[in-house]
Amino acid sequence: MEQKPHYQLFIDGQWSDGADGQVMATQNPATGQDWATFACAAPSDVDRAIAAGRRVLNDPTWRDMTQTQRGKLLYRLAELIEENAQRIGQIETTDSGKLLAETATQSAYVGDYYRYYAGLADKIEGAVLPIDKPDMHVFTKREPIGVVVAIVPWNAQMFLTATKLGPALAAGCSVVLKASEIAPAPMLEFARLIEQAGFPPGVVSVITGDAENCAIPLTRHPDVDRIAFTGGPETARHVVRNSAENFAVTSLELGGKSPILVFEDADLDGAANGLIAGNFGASGQSCVAGSRGLVHRSIFDALVQRIEEKMQSVAVGDPLSADTHIGPLCTAAQVQTIETTLQAARDGGATIRFGGAPLNRPGNYMAPTLVECPNTDVETLKVEMFGPVMSLIPFDTEEEAIAIANSTPFGLGSGVFTENVARAHRVSSRLKAGICWVNTYRAVSPIAPFGGYDQSGYGREAGLEAVLDYTRTKTTWISTSDKPMANPFVMR
Repeated sequence: MEQKPHYQLFIDGQWSDGADGQVMATQNPATGQDWATFACAAPSDVDRAIAAGRRVLNDPTWRDMTQTQRGKLLYRLAELIEENAQRIGQIETTDSGKLLAETATQSAYVGDYYRYYAGLADKIEGAVLPIDKPDMHVFTKREPIGVVVAIVPWNAQMFLTATKLGPALAAGCSVVLKASEIAPAPMLEFARLIEQAGFPPGVVSVITGDAENCAIPLTRHPDVDRIAFTGGPETARHVVRNSAENFAVTSLELGGKSPILVFEDADLDGAANGLIAGNFGASGQSCVAGSRGLVHRSIFDALVQRIEEKMQSVAVGDPLSADTHIGPLCTAAQVQTIETTLQAARDGGATIRFGGAPLNRPGNYMAPTLVECPNTDVETLKVEMFGPVMSLIPFDTEEEAIAIANSTPFGLGSGVFTENVARAHRVSSRLKAGICWVNTYRAVSPIAPFGGYDQSGYGREAGLEAVLDYTRTKTTWISTSDKPMANPFVMR
């Protein structure tokens, strides 16, 4: 019998199993079978990883490394990621069910994120202040914020790691990366590239494990200075409560129920492709999934027909195959959630235009589904299902469309399809979302900030300002007077 791969934890430059010997199995969503095992961190492993991160901040090998040298390490990491993108992609596809076509391409592209922050590493500047007092030279300096805990989910691991690890390392921080206990293999494999790139031991540790033994002690640890979290709102609430124990600066990138607004003058092909990309791309397992399609009533039937025609040539199957467009969902629980939500939608008067049930085959396969909604109370317009389910609802006026789009506690992504440039600007400015795509959807770049409003979280990842979020500002005052300090009881 072929032996399953086993992944260890990477802590302080060393590979080891967890201190308590806990091991979990990870399942191939395409087969429903366990394919690998991985070590789980115990609280003492968390302590060890944090202690390594704290130590290395005061170690000359990292502390005294110039910003330009840090950038060169990030450039090297980018090269290694690109060289190993296909292998990392195959592991991620086997572990999470995402299409190899996307995981390999995305893995290669995140090299550009590390390259972007490599270029920024020696451009993190302070300032000399035009102070309002004579005989004073006052300047600011950006210093690393400290030990960073980066928590990433399973659905876009390489991308969501890059948006945290890139700026943190460019700023000179140390990082403990916590991979999801669901499909952690690619992150543990990625740790080998960090090791190979030449970062000093302790700068980056990669661990995984359950909430009680890993996530909770990690997020409430007194030596943690910053927490960068991507995941669901309920888990985020626990993270925020835990951060009250260490006052760590926290950023949250959470879920969404993103609207895509299609106006009567939109190009039908482009709009159909945008809705398909926003709902069936990555099998719908995306935080920016455009799962609420708002379509002008005059083109509603024509657009539905166009989507149905396009979906006839879409293949659902093996995610490792180049011919597959939609693969399995990562967990069986997602399929169950979708089934329950679709039944509630039917009970609420919704019509299933196609799909609507799991596929009768091994693995976590859900048929791509289109739900026609008679009103905004339909359950599929409210629940983030993380699967290939598109819900469409008609509207009559621009004001109505904006009102429906904003009638959600989330505010991550949004889309607008129109040929009217004035309308595009007008509507996009009124949508309560951190991202708005016009006549396209689901595009990302290291140059563009990414993040949401309201229950979609706070803080931004990627872009120029993100690197500053991993720094603290120190202000230094130097008296240039040749006279001694005067009256000690009077504030200068």
